[in-house]
Amino acid sequence: MRTAFVLATSLLASACSSTSEQLSIADAAETVGSIEFISPQAQQFIATDAKISIRGKGYRWTEGPVWVEQYGFLLFSDIPNNTIVKYQPNQGTELYLENSGATGLQEGDYGQGSNGLLLDQNGQLVLLQQGDRRVARMDAALDKPKSEFTTLTGEYQGQRLNSPNDAVYHSDGSLYFTDPAYGLNAGIDDQRKELEFQGIYRLSTSGELQLLDNSVNYPNGIALSLDQKTLIVAVSDDKHPRWLAYDVNPDGSISNKRMFYNAKALLGVAGEQGLPDGMVVHSSGNIFATGPGGVWLFSPTGEVLAKIRTERLTANCTLSADEKYLFITAHDSLMSVPLL
Repeated sequence: MRTAFVLATSLLASACSSTSEQLSIADAAETVGSIEFISPQAQQFIATDAKISIRGKGYRWTEGPVWVEQYGFLLFSDIPNNTIVKYQPNQGTELYLENSGATGLQEGDYGQGSNGLLLDQNGQLVLLQQGDRRVARMDAALDKPKSEFTTLTGEYQGQRLNSPNDAVYHSDGSLYFTDPAYGLNAGIDDQRKELEFQGIYRLSTSGELQLLDNSVNYPNGIALSLDQKTLIVAVSDDKHPRWLAYDVNPDGSISNKRMFYNAKALLGVAGEQGLPDGMVVHSSGNIFATGPGGVWLFSPTGEVLAKIRTERLTANCTLSADEKYLFITAHDSLMSVPLL
């Protein structure tokens, strides 16, 4: 399953028009890890001499990266520090926003910041706020951030959500997101947990919140296939790590739940630490998905093409607008890998 050849990796960041044109080798400082090419198909997307570069480090737990094409920078969450950090190619990282997800805590809430970040159809920043237990929109311009938010959804049938984690927009404007209990101090056993389940939801453009599946205990990363006919959900279950797939029906509901990839066999295997988490879909239809060992490159049918081994527990990833770089949030670091 994992036989292949292994190489090291490095990278630079992105910019408004062409990321690669605005990056320089001087921007790439420390390199780590290796890339395992499992299928020759992977060489269509990753050069055999590509390297994994550290773009920023010293954070507590990085997550939720999003590329902001309008301004040519990347944003990512540092959840325990309740902040969002900005990475600008050739300029490095700086604090972007404080109080990113624990802003109006109720008694007993756990003070964690934002997790997943994404842009809505109007180009506004949407945050999955673990501390506030809601999905919210920032009420400020992207170049003038403020810790002021409008709640998009925070309850299901009158009960507070657990801790919204990751999300993806459909082209019709609806939002699919996961709501595990990772942001609660005691997880699924937390006394402040109001729902009896961990949900996968769809938020319609009219604001209606639809529960799609309440049977997955540890839903995490979420993505739509290129044709938007398949919803893929990462399951961060330390007893049964896996990725699930669902058919997306014309009315936005989901059906035909099935296994996309079963990673249970990797439990306890050296070098395969970590669980399925965030992911991003490439314009080819292939999927970069964080999981055991780092970032996996999947074909649309679930064949593993390559693994980017970060040597850290790896949480999420995203692409620059021109798809010249893959950005990775891994434990205390932001990383990047150049793509073809």
